[in-house]
Amino acid sequence: MQTTIALHLSFAVLIALFTNCRQGEVNESVFLSIEQKLPPAAVGSVAPNLLAGDDGRVYLSWLEPLDEGSHALRFAVYDQDAWSDASTIAEGDNWFVNWADFPSMTAFKNGSLVAHWLPKSGQDTYSYGVNIAFSTNSRDSWGNSIIPHRDGTPTEHGSAASLPGAEFVSMLPWTDDQLLAVWLDRRNFTEGANGHNGNGSPADAMTLRFAKIGKSGNLSEERLLDQRVCDCCPTSIARTGNGAIVVYRDRSEQEIRDISMVRFHDGQWSQPRRLYEDAWKIEGCPVNGPAIAAEGSKVAVAWFTWANEIANVKVIFSDNEGLEFGEAIIADDGEPMGRVDIILQQDGAALVSWLEVTPDGAEIRVRRIRPDGSRDPSVTVTESSKERSSGTPRMVKNGNEIFLAWTQDGVPSMVRTAVARLSDE
Repeated sequence: MQTTIALHLSFAVLIALFTNCRQGEVNESVFLSIEQKLPPAAVGSVAPNLLAGDDGRVYLSWLEPLDEGSHALRFAVYDQDAWSDASTIAEGDNWFVNWADFPSMTAFKNGSLVAHWLPKSGQDTYSYGVNIAFSTNSRDSWGNSIIPHRDGTPTEHGSAASLPGAEFVSMLPWTDDQLLAVWLDRRNFTEGANGHNGNGSPADAMTLRFAKIGKSGNLSEERLLDQRVCDCCPTSIARTGNGAIVVYRDRSEQEIRDISMVRFHDGQWSQPRRLYEDAWKIEGCPVNGPAIAAEGSKVAVAWFTWANEIANVKVIFSDNEGLEFGEAIIADDGEPMGRVDIILQQDGAALVSWLEVTPDGAEIRVRRIRPDGSRDPSVTVTESSKERSSGTPRMVKNGNEIFLAWTQDGVPSMVRTAVARLSDE
């Protein structure tokens, strides 16, 4: 049996939840309970990610160190109130292991799984590519890896996050045997350029690219979605009732790095469109991407900005598959670091998670926000760290439960998870 540790909110926190409400907030807590669930991740594990499958199962993936610099991509399934034993997807001694760009999984409706990881492709720090593999007849059997980018250059091919996400490869099951994949791609990068820090010509810019990938390994409909995007901010993809939407941090020639979107509708991609005019000018990548969630025609997007030196996590809603959005709503408590995730509930409200700075470091917080601007008080899930090694917390919904995963920063690090029960749905 897995160890279960109950997290009890202190009396002071409970008082804060019900009395310290800002204007527009309502007097209720989003969660009835929060319990930590110990996953089968080894000491030193990092980069957790979550997936809620259509089969009602929740999957947790993570990176685990092996001997002499090697790593394994492992996963577990949540069943009967506990995590299963760990299964291995792939192992390697030349992987790119990073707090911001990390592996993910997704699942088809028939239960077959897909995973991606990031092997190095050259000697440079940021020379790595994307490997994607499909499971075959069981969760312990995986096919040969597929590379979605065909340029053959030893440059960055990071990815964009999958649901509710975040990581730099976005994967979204589309048909029974076909996957949509979106990734950040710098095949145009030239030696000596320094696009990460605001230098280099537009021709050196990171791009956003797309392809459809079949289980047999065939690629089709490859195309460029945006010719100049922020270099290392995770992006996010979600399926709508009639298509899909990708959100990402764009990059103008004036170094304005706001959130943009492209829509996939009737088999065609739209032109890039600015989601919201923050006008955040920054001479370098903030490594802080958006997250999107969708249910039918309803869409919600969360992101971090520091425009005009004011830090905010913002949320915006659409009820027509992203054709139009309402006004942005502030989600944070005044000192956010970003690293957001988002979930949509059936009633149209969104759950937003982020890192909030505290006198002792940081905390992972969650807040429920409604399209009319009303907000529940925030709930602290756990203490965290301001260091990059604490990674990006992830969150998925399964029925009336919310699953959260994060890296417990320290020497060594450790992947941790919690399950929260919603107060209503």
